[in-house]
Amino acid sequence: MPDRINNGHREIHNHRILNDAEMITDVKWQAIINNDTAYNNQFFYAVKSTGIFCKPSCKSRVPKKENVRIFSNAEQALRANFRPCKRCKPTNENLPDTEWVDLITEYIDKNFTERLTLESLANICHGSPYHMHRTFKKIKGITPVEYIQEVRVNAAKNYLIQTKKAIGDIAICVGMANAPYFITLFKKKTGQTPTQFRQMSKMEEKDSENKE
Repeated sequence: MPDRINNGHREIHNHRILNDAEMITDVKWQAIINNDTAYNNQFFYAVKSTGIFCKPSCKSRVPKKENVRIFSNAEQALRANFRPCKRCKPTNENLPDTEWVDLITEYIDKNFTERLTLESLANICHGSPYHMHRTFKKIKGITPVEYIQEVRVNAAKNYLIQTKKAIGDIAICVGMANAPYFITLFKKKTGQTPTQFRQMSKMEEKDSENKE
């Protein structure tokens, strides 16, 4: 019985959040594209791919229209679990650094196969490259670029162990079209070339099977 009540409350809450979001009209879309300050406080827009919401006047990169949700006030966006933009400060408060870095790492984890630079990442996550680089390193102990490299190398390890894909194909799959650079980076991070890593993994697997 309590579970049924809790589920009912959750459904009502989720329904309320969905009702908070409005349809994006051509007028509002143009206001976002043009960073129109006249529409500030008339509505706020959130971007599903980043989890961030902004004022219409925000100077960040224009998002894909299909990823945009419209809210009439900041409280509705917060209730839908979007976080305020670090650049335009739609709640007139700073987003805590740890939360901002969490958003950045989450975006990298989901999009590491794309071409990511410090500049493009800062633009997507609504901050300056210098500030993002400094803040990310303060929180994580490594730079955003180093984190991207780690994510790509770890993904490559899984491909090397679990598939028979060629090294060049794996490089492309993890967002690195330049195969020689991928091999150099992989060796720098692991102490082995991708081929050596794959061979070593197979030997370890055979040894494990023999012991059993």
